[in-house]
Amino acid sequence: MDYFRKNIGILGSTVGLMISLTVTGFAQSSAPKPVADTLRSQTLKEVNVTGIREGFTQSLPDVQGTYLLGGKRTEVVQLGEIDANIAEKNARQVFARLPGLFVYDMDGTGNQMNVATRGLDPHRSWEYNSRQNGVLTNSDMYGYPASHFSPPMESIERVELVRGTASLQYGAQFGGMLNYVTKSGDTTRRFGFETVNSVGSYGLRSTYNAIGGRIGKLTYYGYYYRRHSDGYRESATSNAQAQFMSLQYQATKRLRISAELGRSEYVYRIPGPLTEEMFAQNPQQATRNRNYFNPDIWVPSLRLDWQMTARTRLMWLTSAVLGQRNSVLFDALANVPDTLIKATGQPRNRQVDIDNFHSYTSELRLLHAYQLGNVAATGVVGIQVMNNDLNRRQQGKGTTGSDFDLSITGPFGRDLHFYTSNVAVFAESQFHLTPKLTVSPGIRVESGLTRLRGTISYYDPLKLPNDIDHRFALLGINAQYRFRPELKVYGGWSQAYRPVIFKDIIPTSVYEQVDKNLKDATGYNAEIGLEGYWPGLHVNVSAFYLPYRNRLGSLVLTNPAGESYVFRTNVGDSRTKGVEALVEAQFYRTNQFALTGFTSTAFVDARYHNARVSTGADNQTIDGNRVESAPRWTSRNGLTARYRTFSLTAQFSYVSETFSDALNTPEPTANGARGPVPAYGIWDLNTTWRIGRRFTVRGSINNLLNTAYFTKRPTFYPGPGIWPSDGRTGVLTLGIKL
Repeated sequence: MDYFRKNIGILGSTVGLMISLTVTGFAQSSAPKPVADTLRSQTLKEVNVTGIREGFTQSLPDVQGTYLLGGKRTEVVQLGEIDANIAEKNARQVFARLPGLFVYDMDGTGNQMNVATRGLDPHRSWEYNSRQNGVLTNSDMYGYPASHFSPPMESIERVELVRGTASLQYGAQFGGMLNYVTKSGDTTRRFGFETVNSVGSYGLRSTYNAIGGRIGKLTYYGYYYRRHSDGYRESATSNAQAQFMSLQYQATKRLRISAELGRSEYVYRIPGPLTEEMFAQNPQQATRNRNYFNPDIWVPSLRLDWQMTARTRLMWLTSAVLGQRNSVLFDALANVPDTLIKATGQPRNRQVDIDNFHSYTSELRLLHAYQLGNVAATGVVGIQVMNNDLNRRQQGKGTTGSDFDLSITGPFGRDLHFYTSNVAVFAESQFHLTPKLTVSPGIRVESGLTRLRGTISYYDPLKLPNDIDHRFALLGINAQYRFRPELKVYGGWSQAYRPVIFKDIIPTSVYEQVDKNLKDATGYNAEIGLEGYWPGLHVNVSAFYLPYRNRLGSLVLTNPAGESYVFRTNVGDSRTKGVEALVEAQFYRTNQFALTGFTSTAFVDARYHNARVSTGADNQTIDGNRVESAPRWTSRNGLTARYRTFSLTAQFSYVSETFSDALNTPEPTANGARGPVPAYGIWDLNTTWRIGRRFTVRGSINNLLNTAYFTKRPTFYPGPGIWPSDGRTGVLTLGIKL
């Protein structure tokens, strides 16, 4: 591990704002005799003040904890204030007001969130720095940055999104930061209990049970969760569970120590990909009934939050992501049936793959408010240390059975370790140049090394070791101008990078070689926007530009002997530009009734630039081709009627056509693995009824018109081909608080 040493200071002074409190006492004059009270008293009747909240989407404050967010596009989704299918984590409903959010929607059982913005890849949200309560949950930021940790949405109070210019504060992902904030214990009670239970179509049953409260200086919260679904598609059974415990000890008024432990686990029977013909015949059919996927992830963390002075705050967070990602697959194209072998009368052996994650992160942040001449400022400096070991074991010869079984015969075909050590130091400061203008420059310096070691049965051991340096100085600047408190212009520019990950450098056959000089993807996010709140209206519109350099891919080359081989290397760049617009309006309102609506619409133009890829036997330029899974138009539109504590939301979602490969194959192949993903439009209906303080009833009809559609043709897991999304389903949820 290379240790990077650099001292970054913040210029400050001891001048602060003094707050004076004046206490006035009242003296009573004495009297020799008591005087009779001649004032008449009357007991007033109870008065109930009722109203309906606008429920508009909010932004994060300029300073939150030890994070500086001024000048960045930020959004907060309050789950308690929206009508959505929470039980199945329906992302197009939960995140409906986040413009441009693309959803990879192939797992209707609600196991995983697959989302992205600005033309990035939504696979398990791996283009985001994913967090829970500020704790990193990406399985391995350098080996496999997917977030396999999947807490129940019933446990989440709100979701915070900071778009791509968050890279200096949070780390090196182009998408930004996505933070799931869990509910917490009621500090006014020693003990509280909440249960949320759902039933729905295709055997959906889920139960979420939580306790929480405060005893002296200790606040606690914990939950236990289980869910079962038979699945919209045949052979798509899912069983999930999750547990969580949080303890917060308020040692003094200024010092709080917190410990959390979360776990999520599920076993999903994967129904397999379809061809174009199969999808047209019956999108619910399955091509596999012996394939399984099983992530089991633990996320422990320990946090110290110390308000050292009125102007200085220190936060130290240490956490880990531990666990495994398991799969048992008959891995073949959609038009290859899983049939018995004639010679033996037995099914084929399945392939077993196991990833073991050992990812450790420790981050120390110091925030300080100071004065630079006549300019007030708030600065943050910090250091983040990561040490990860991803052990990937693949191509194990599994059983011929049909149950979930990880046992194998013989060794794994690949047994590899991906070791990463990385140190990042960062500094950023908000300068309040005027009462209305804030400018925030910053820098993040990364220094690390990833080492690939292990064995591949079909590969020359001398060619295998591969070391990748991560050395970057990332710069950025953000600014905002507030015309008044409810109206601002914001914008910024921030560099980012995405490390070369495990799948990019593993040769899949003896005919492949991996570039020994691979480069991490680099680029930046630039954005400018306007956000304003007026009576009955909220508008947030931004334009962005995102160049993404050094994309990974494959080329066909020729060795000195004249033999062709596949070379995995950096193949070119892409450029993405677009507009993201959210408009929320209140059309009509009385004391008891309100009619509101929103449109969350984005235009994204993501294209390759100076790039070429392998076509199998040759290389082809892809300049001007559209980036995969990047729809030009995404629009979600909703209308909500609220009467007292009852609300009903109708939502229409439209996503335009995308492509599954960089070649933009115009016609679907016979096996369904390549071709366009057609545009689609979906209607959803959701309702919520809050009965007093203790009871909540939710109802959802998803895909009201039973539209047959799909969102992606994967090129790797869970198998090339069409993966249909769910047709019409219904969910009913009852929540009780005691």
